[in-house]
Amino acid sequence: MQGVSDTLFIPLTARIFVSKKFPEYFFDEKALSLEEYIPDNNIQKKSSEYSLMASVARYYNLDSMVKTFIKKYNKSNVIYLGAGLETAYYRLNEQAAIFYEIDLPDVIAARHSILGEQANERLIAGNIFDMEWTKQIDTSMPALLVVSGVFQYFKEDRVIQFINDVKKIFFNAELIFDATNETGIKYTNKYVKKTGNTDAFMYFYVNDGMEFSKRTGTELLEERVFFTGARKMLAKRLGLYTRIAMKVVDDKKRAILLHLKIN
Repeated sequence: MQGVSDTLFIPLTARIFVSKKFPEYFFDEKALSLEEYIPDNNIQKKSSEYSLMASVARYYNLDSMVKTFIKKYNKSNVIYLGAGLETAYYRLNEQAAIFYEIDLPDVIAARHSILGEQANERLIAGNIFDMEWTKQIDTSMPALLVVSGVFQYFKEDRVIQFINDVKKIFFNAELIFDATNETGIKYTNKYVKKTGNTDAFMYFYVNDGMEFSKRTGTELLEERVFFTGARKMLAKRLGLYTRIAMKVVDDKKRAILLHLKIN
């Protein structure tokens, strides 16, 4: 897997690292079981404690937001777009919802081989932007679309078109995605380049969540910074640079999760 598809090993490596070092904050038993599939350990060697924590903070918050959605609607669809080797299905252990994982055919093939497909889980191969994947989903049910670490690789007009397409197809949908601001994108691209994945630079950013929701004709349900939980729970167990970086990123909203009501 070359280019963008290679990035599925970056968050997996981060989840393994944090599960070992800070299990009281985030523990992913399934991710730990996948360690043997990572081609080498260069990602962790080239990654700072902060960058690994930043990756996992996404999942820590996303898990909480997904649980809240399922509790609200019970019978619903939770759709991970650009799923890679995401192991949220196993972490959440929620039986009321149907979980969908959508990704490119080679990634889905690898995922099926490594993780299989569970009773209330569906794997769909396809391009998330062409909307063909929606034909395999009951779009009348409440749906939460989770897009983690994906939009950044595309230009803004394509992301906005995606949101507009979702509006036309789903009847009761919410969208959660992570975004950095313009300054954050510059720092993130430096990190990605350091890992050696020079084919996966990032473009899309959000400087103002409310302004973005207005431009897309959606309702901003929540704008959440990454590190509130980590800074409170781990405090001085984290390195000094990590603690400073987390505070700066939260204070300046360089990395956020946006939760939008689509329709």
